[in-house]
Amino acid sequence: MVKLEDVADTLLSQPSNSAHTVQTRPASTYKPLSTYKLDKGRSYQQQYGDMYFLRLTKIRPAVEEVAEAEWSGTVVAGEEAKRVDRVLDVKQGELCWVVGTIFMAMPLKPDILEDVSKDRWISAPVVPEKYFSNPEENEIMLEDDSGRIRLAGDLLKTVDLVTGCIIAVMGTENTNGDLEIVDIQLPNLPPQPERWKLTKPVKKDEDEEMADSSQGAGSKIAIVSGLSFSASDASHGLELNLLLEYLLGEALGPQGQSDVSQISRLIIAGDSIDAAQADEQPEKKGAKKYGYDASAYNALPSQLFDEFLSELLPTIPVTLMPGAQDPANASYPQQPIHAAMFPTARAYAQVPGSKEPGWFDTTTNPWEAEVDGWRMLGTGGQNVDDVFKYVESDDRLSMMEAMCRWRCVAPTAPDTLWSYPFQDDDPFVIKTCPHLYFVGNQPEFGTRVIHGPDDQSVRLITVPSFAQSKEIVIVDTETLDVSTVQIVAR
Repeated sequence: MVKLEDVADTLLSQPSNSAHTVQTRPASTYKPLSTYKLDKGRSYQQQYGDMYFLRLTKIRPAVEEVAEAEWSGTVVAGEEAKRVDRVLDVKQGELCWVVGTIFMAMPLKPDILEDVSKDRWISAPVVPEKYFSNPEENEIMLEDDSGRIRLAGDLLKTVDLVTGCIIAVMGTENTNGDLEIVDIQLPNLPPQPERWKLTKPVKKDEDEEMADSSQGAGSKIAIVSGLSFSASDASHGLELNLLLEYLLGEALGPQGQSDVSQISRLIIAGDSIDAAQADEQPEKKGAKKYGYDASAYNALPSQLFDEFLSELLPTIPVTLMPGAQDPANASYPQQPIHAAMFPTARAYAQVPGSKEPGWFDTTTNPWEAEVDGWRMLGTGGQNVDDVFKYVESDDRLSMMEAMCRWRCVAPTAPDTLWSYPFQDDDPFVIKTCPHLYFVGNQPEFGTRVIHGPDDQSVRLITVPSFAQSKEIVIVDTETLDVSTVQIVAR
């Protein structure tokens, strides 16, 4: 990890007689995908139950293929395991395996039906930090379009499961009517495309073809989340200014400027605005017009963020994802923050009617794109934060790995993670394995590389909140190696 204080001695020095070298950034090859974009005329009147059946229909073939390969010919206690098509076809005393959707019944998990029946609308419900409590009180069930069966067995204590993930289980129904399982299979990582599947590498010279298509411009990508611009500079306003100067190369010496000039794109992964600060204003007495008090909104945080972006954009392209605190729709998938929030920076946005992304690209959350040849998947963190509540573990990289192996980026939607009620498709199903998967607004930085059965390789990154850690993540676009830079004001 590089700290600005490590290069403090180079900030104040006498002018050099050597000629100043003008640094240039490498071009960023960028193709965003519309995986999570919703139609403007979307409706919320339909039911949510269809999402689970859509998810099961899409992921079932992959789970069945893995289970068939693993369990074909398996004999336990002299009995061969047989596949059954539906949960309700499980018979007592017969060894079988079946595919279905997990449903977790947990005492601490919010239940909208219970709230409605008991008229709990006096105040906002208190959301617990964890839904997971005593394992003996949690019920794990497997369901499909035919019905639901409760799962039992010591194996469940060693595997983290959440509502909405699709798995295959093998076992026998016991006298209590529960399916006593002896093994579990996941769909595992989906097929992974080769690098530069959707785009072409940037040529080093206009008249020279790249000798090796696997080699790009040798650039880097910066990822930051949780900027949390507020009306007050008391919290981390100085660090935000230092971050701006760092990305522009103004806070570094010649060598540092050379390193920063290799950053070809900045990705902002949610929570750029401090929602609490945006709603804070001195109390004013007066009548409200149409029941709305316009003075309760503070525009200063968004103005400061707009100024931050407008200073960056002339030198570096920016991809902006919304987060839980940003002025965007609350339900998953979050749609791009409206351009009206950026009166200055929107001059760099996509030209209306053009198919090419702008220098300033406001995107969805989750977000999928091909950047410098690598397929990338990123979220603002709500999906991992919700899965965190279901499991006993605090290892968020393992939760990200589980989502990749479940082939679902938001398995708990729509049960406990607000979501749009999809009817024809479930975009949260991961159809193509990313090369890099990052999640913003996490407690701390972490990274891991996971592998799949068909030589898939995925770099996982938890991006910490900048407001808390003062860190940004740097990814090398040739090796996908990761480092961090901490902005510390002394």
